[in-house]
Amino acid sequence: MDFSLVIESLPIYLDGLWTTVWLVTVSLIIGLTLAIPMAIARNSKNYLLMVPTWSFIYFFRGTPLLVQLFLIYYGMDQFFPVKDTLWEHAWFCALVAFVFNTSAYTAEIIRGAINGLPQGEVEAAKAYGMSPFMTYRRIILPSALRRALPAYSNEVIFMLHGSAVAGIVTIMDLTGAARLVNSRYYAPFESFLTAGLFYMALTFIILWLFKRAEKRFLAHLKPQS
Repeated sequence: MDFSLVIESLPIYLDGLWTTVWLVTVSLIIGLTLAIPMAIARNSKNYLLMVPTWSFIYFFRGTPLLVQLFLIYYGMDQFFPVKDTLWEHAWFCALVAFVFNTSAYTAEIIRGAINGLPQGEVEAAKAYGMSPFMTYRRIILPSALRRALPAYSNEVIFMLHGSAVAGIVTIMDLTGAARLVNSRYYAPFESFLTAGLFYMALTFIILWLFKRAEKRFLAHLKPQS
């Protein structure tokens, strides 16, 4: 094993690390923003809201992320011309695929957290005369988002690992960087092991941040001694 080539290629890995971090972070932020109203619509008794949302979630949870990326990257020109538009850029197609994928999974996580709320909390809000909108804003969503933290941490990690498919559409993320280093030096073990260590470090940071968040926001759910 010769890791000197990894040290020489460290700038490539750092560029790939930055690409992976911003792509995953932006996808998660936008995906969470979309997931909250989708979770509410999914629970709605109005079929005009529930059926389209259910169909969207079912499709993006039922198909692999790689297939979704290919459909968006290679298939958009079937519907409108992509030349000289954002759809022509690989990073934008990857961002759209990641946003759709994580929003579908996150919507189901939030929906499950909403359905798992103690009915006493909702009944107390009604007893105080809160409107449905105010009940969601002040009681249901804050409580559901806190309870969804453990499950959502898994989705964040899955999204980080799933982002490795971005390298297939020419994006120089961590996996793309490892592929480039391997093509230069023909050292697959050193190249991909280094990328794996970067992914492990990011995963550790994510787990640590969520543990801190859970300790702060879920302290009231711990059994009192």
